[in-house]
Parts: sequence; structure tokens; C-alpha cells
Amino acid sequence: MAMVQTDIEKMIKEALPDAEIVIEDLRGDGDHYSARVTSSAFEGKTRVQQHQMVYDALQGKMGGELHALALQTDVPNT
Repeated sequence: MAMVQTDIEKMIKEALPDAEIVIEDLRGDGDHYSARVTSSAFEGKTRVQQHQMVYDALQGKMGGELHALALQTDVPNT
């Protein structure tokens, strides 16, 4: 079963409340998304650590309900 875009955003927001999130369904099938997540929580973290924070927010859905996520992370401009 595929994930709904709003569910992905909600899960990320719960873990990273200040996050700005832009999600796009790449194929229209609910299985392949791209996401750009900007959060101050990423400050001082490596790109790998930032991505891990997002994957952790998805609570094990990656590889199951969410087949593919092209992820970009960033720290807000201050």
C-alpha cells in the first residue's frame, strides 16, 4: 500500500516541527516521491545525519509503504 503525501509531511513535521517541506509525487503512484526538507535541527549535522533524521521521522515506512524518496535537506538561511 502506498503512502499519501500529506502523511509523509505530517510525520516529518512531528519530528521536526520547524521544518519547511516540499514534497512531489514523481510518478503519480504514491510510491516515488522527492522531498526537500529545511530545518534548523540540521545545523551542525552532516548530510548523512540530516537524512537519517528524516528517515527516522518516517518510522520504518521507507522500503515498505514508501518505496522511494529522493531527499534533499538544508539548514534555513539566517
